Amino acid sequence: MDIVIKNLTKTYGVQKAVDNISFEVKTGEILGFLGPNGAGKTTTMKMITNYIKMSDGDVTIDGKSVQENADELKKYIGYLPEHNPLYLDMPVIDYLDFCAALQGVHKSNIPNRIKEMVRLCGLNAEKHKKIGELSKGYRQRVGIAQAMIHDPQILILDEPTTGLDPNQIVEIRELIKKLGREKTVILSTHILPEVEATCDRILIINNGVIVADGTSQTLRKQAQGSEVLRVRIEDGETNDIFEQLQQLYCTEVVDILDREKNLFEIQSVKEISSTRSVFKLCVDKGWSLTEMTPMETKLEDIFRDLTLN
Repeated sequence: MDIVIKNLTKTYGVQKAVDNISFEVKTGEILGFLGPNGAGKTTTMKMITNYIKMSDGDVTIDGKSVQENADELKKYIGYLPEHNPLYLDMPVIDYLDFCAALQGVHKSNIPNRIKEMVRLCGLNAEKHKKIGELSKGYRQRVGIAQAMIHDPQILILDEPTTGLDPNQIVEIRELIKKLGREKTVILSTHILPEVEATCDRILIINNGVIVADGTSQTLRKQAQGSEVLRVRIEDGETNDIFEQLQQLYCTEVVDILDREKNLFEIQSVKEISSTRSVFKLCVDKGWSLTEMTPMETKLEDIFRDLTLN
């Protein structure tokens, strides 16, 4: 199911928590929703699920407005809130049974759905324990299981890997990627490598406004603007190599990173690559080109540049 967010706004008094944002999420797409604390991520996700009312704009799911068709559309959504609300006195199995019934799963299908969620979320060893006896990581798994118990077409996951250990994070990441092949997934997280490993597209929000939207590769290219190479050239004198690199028509900035290793950083003229010219220069001069590595802008750097103000 496609989600279309159009001119979505949420105000609290004079403060705009979400300021007239618009974007779409397609079926089979995993959207990484990023932003600093207080940027408007959770508020946006709550409005998409109709957990809170919007001040202006609209959200449509499969062409239907969530404002006009709330009860009908909620059954297609699985939602894991940022602060995972659980009944701590209930055993895991009983809680999932309760959630399945609330979500309208047919009584005859509930046992199979519970077994599937226990298997997918790695809860088998803990399934008879009370939720209050579980570690934070296992509680988070229970939260993910309740979000998926009714096999929804849309998953809204707010910080789904909070409290998980590295092995658990990998397992949940693979689960989300698997689910994303056939469902619409919006994933909020502060773990940037997780976004790159899991998400098809990244949307960054700051102060209630969308400041970036695209794949990680697209965002890097936009932030970087021009190619940056790290090169090591041997069998030549450092200053001579430096001068020759500067004279290439395609190089804009050349820096010496390490004189002893003849290591240089080359920033190319925008939309022009320096790789062939550097290689040809080394051949002509009889130098050995022992390293040429494209330097990518880190997603963390892009995030900081867009959200520090």
